[in-house]
Amino acid sequence: MLSETSSRYHAGMHLAEPLVSSWKARLALEFAFRDEKTVLARRSHDGPLVVQKPLYPEGDAVCHAIVVHPPGGIAGGDELALSATVGDDGAALLTSPAATKWYRSAGAWARQDMAFDVTGTLEWLPQETIVFDSALARMSTTIELAAGARYLGWEILCLGRTGSGERFTRGACNIATEIRREGKLLWLERGRIEGGGELLASPAGFGGRTVCATLLATGEIDTECLAECRRDPDVALTRLPGLLVARYLGDSSEAAKRCLVRIWSLLRPALIGRAAVEPRIWRT
Repeated sequence: MLSETSSRYHAGMHLAEPLVSSWKARLALEFAFRDEKTVLARRSHDGPLVVQKPLYPEGDAVCHAIVVHPPGGIAGGDELALSATVGDDGAALLTSPAATKWYRSAGAWARQDMAFDVTGTLEWLPQETIVFDSALARMSTTIELAAGARYLGWEILCLGRTGSGERFTRGACNIATEIRREGKLLWLERGRIEGGGELLASPAGFGGRTVCATLLATGEIDTECLAECRRDPDVALTRLPGLLVARYLGDSSEAAKRCLVRIWSLLRPALIGRAAVEPRIWRT
């Protein structure tokens, strides 16, 4: 079950969707390594999708940035696009200030498209995503990596606002994730989750659980680090050529995040060569 904090995001909202016209928003970011510092060299946005002031909680080498969607949720008809480029030797960590909420729709689909082009290092570590009952959501992520680029990212998906007694009984959620290195496919995952569908109850699917999470880390993981990651009984790990996949399935977004943060704190030094420094926004 989601925490009380999670259940308060929009517990009193019962409209099919906010009574406003749909949002079309685009945010493009470019990070570059200059004078021994990763800087946000370029940013452009159109509509309500912005990035806050770059932060450096672990020194100049890694730029932390918070991606903000001021409306606070995604409604039917909304279209959001986020792209980020990280150049040679640059290192960027992107996160979000709060959960992303996909509101229920009267019939229009909403979509979010993310595209990352990485030559240096990129970490995409957003807060959880909450899909309301009757939402119609399309989410796609494409990651293009150069030969020596490194990527570490996750997604925490909550189906329904279970903290307020809501289940995901209607609607649909389409998800697509693709990772390529020098044009060669490393990972391709596509899925459709139907509200109230058989997948939600099936032992081969969600098994009645309401929260799933996936962490993807590129690079070669040594046996010792892999064994340490596997000490967590709530996370299943699969090591593929050039990629590690970690999965969580349960009923708590907070538990999912704790598990992924632990795995991230082990993988970051092994893959990126830096100690895990959590974004400050996670503790506010």
